[in-house]
Amino acid sequence: MLFSGGQDSATCLAWALACFAGVETIGFDYGQRHRIELGCRTALIDRLRREFPDWGARLGADHVIDCGVIGRISETALTRTTAIAFNENGLPNTFVPGRNLMFFVLAAAVGYRRGLRHLVGGMCETDYSGYPDCRDDTLKALQATLSLGMDHRFAIHTPLIWRDKAATWGLARDLGGDALVELIRSESHSCYLGDRSHSHEWGVGCGECPACRLRRAGWAAFVAGQNPSRV
Repeated sequence: MLFSGGQDSATCLAWALACFAGVETIGFDYGQRHRIELGCRTALIDRLRREFPDWGARLGADHVIDCGVIGRISETALTRTTAIAFNENGLPNTFVPGRNLMFFVLAAAVGYRRGLRHLVGGMCETDYSGYPDCRDDTLKALQATLSLGMDHRFAIHTPLIWRDKAATWGLARDLGGDALVELIRSESHSCYLGDRSHSHEWGVGCGECPACRLRRAGWAAFVAGQNPSRV
């Protein structure tokens, strides 16, 4: 399970724990501006073990991989202290070229060594910033490439690929009830600026970066769906 410590990957971790008898998590330190997410992932894993004992029994090893080379070769708003904006090609400068591709290659290498075939990621093509490595076609092609290149048939699972953020909150509720929603709301980190000093109804973050705006809008739609009278 590619587990960053964000809302999407935390929801997908719960999905994986509900679907598989054993789940290993893998995180990546690539010099990200919001490196605080690495601490959040540890807190999430610890609380999942304590508060969801059935899932806790299924949680296996956690791996953290040093991918600092990504940060050193990329010039992006996620790996440099620069303003978030759109590039001339229409993509936001938060796009880190090759990041998700490398993450899956490394996860597959670990999986190959450990005899694992299922890879899970929180990529989404509905509520997203246009990142080409979050597209369903990209991930299907990558699944075929990894399977051929390692002669080991992998299956890439993306439970959120066609869900918006409101539906992602809904999936968390369906999987673990209000307790899981609250755990993800309070402990996960999605803010691109790494801000954990501002608390909101939808979680912690600056409230202004693209990730915070998506999360805020998704939470509002999720709450409205649960309480139509608030619309």
